[in-house]
Amino acid sequence: MNTFASRLLAWFDVHGRHDLPWQHPRSAYRVWVSEIMLQQTRAETVIPYFLAFMARFPDVRALADAPADEVLHLWSGLGYYARARNLHRAARLVMEVHGGELPAYRHVLEALPGIGRSTAAAIAAQAFGQAEAILDGNVRRVLARHAGIEGWPGSPAVQRRLWSVAEERIPGLRMADYTQAMMDLGATVCTRRRPDCHRCPVAADCVALAGDRVADLPAPRPGRALPVRTRWAGVVSAPEGIYLERRLASGIWGGLYSLPEREEAGELRDWILSRWPGARQTEPPVERIGHVFSHYRLDLRILRFALPSAACGIMEGEQAIWYNSRLPMRVGLPAPIERFLIEHGNSE
Repeated sequence: MNTFASRLLAWFDVHGRHDLPWQHPRSAYRVWVSEIMLQQTRAETVIPYFLAFMARFPDVRALADAPADEVLHLWSGLGYYARARNLHRAARLVMEVHGGELPAYRHVLEALPGIGRSTAAAIAAQAFGQAEAILDGNVRRVLARHAGIEGWPGSPAVQRRLWSVAEERIPGLRMADYTQAMMDLGATVCTRRRPDCHRCPVAADCVALAGDRVADLPAPRPGRALPVRTRWAGVVSAPEGIYLERRLASGIWGGLYSLPEREEAGELRDWILSRWPGARQTEPPVERIGHVFSHYRLDLRILRFALPSAACGIMEGEQAIWYNSRLPMRVGLPAPIERFLIEHGNSE
């Protein structure tokens, strides 16, 4: 075993995280779900979602058989909802193509929706002991510092170098522990801000530490200001609830139920009044929801309308519901919209 791996595993045995819920038991299904949830999300945020998800969908069959709305409902607030849709699609493929058993090999796992190279490797290593390197955000940071790799890790050239270093260091045994140890080191010691280098088991030959460049590596993404996108949404209230419609599967908040949106206030108002001629615009005139996505800031401006009960009909098969926040349905809602409905919604 190489010295990097041996030092890391010795540290992990004493200081690593051994009580994460997906480790007990560490089945392929539980590892898979946890790895999807952990994409771009911290473990402490994931844990309550994971426990609720496992309580409702304890195995791949339960997940595959579940309605998509219920899967999205349990994912609400976790963000990056394409992960939930892909997880659900993948579960059905596992049942249909793989007889209900998650594949053990990285190249087969990568063919499933939502599973890229690093996620596939993490599942193969942790669930099946395969000798595979991973490269999530924590591992990229550890390797960029320890090997002194310059440049932004998101660029193809830097990624190739990082993959090469990651593959050179895998031990070939205790792969589940080694994979978890790499993630734990980045999450608890080699952190993005104020890393605790005195506690690091591989600090003795860390290139960044030797050159006093820990704060410089990995290099940040080239700076760019996030653009602001303004949209208009309608809170259409009737005695039965607030009108929500399902968003398209692709794009932001895909597949979730949300307020009807348009680019312009006049366009939104015209659509609502043409659909419900009896609608009456109410005060306050404009409310706002702000939310930051990875590539833009959303400025969602709200107009309110009230309807009589008789105006609430929805044609059969339409992807829309009347939502009462006091009697919430088990459907997926974007977290900012759900908070707004709870705090400011009106079902009267």
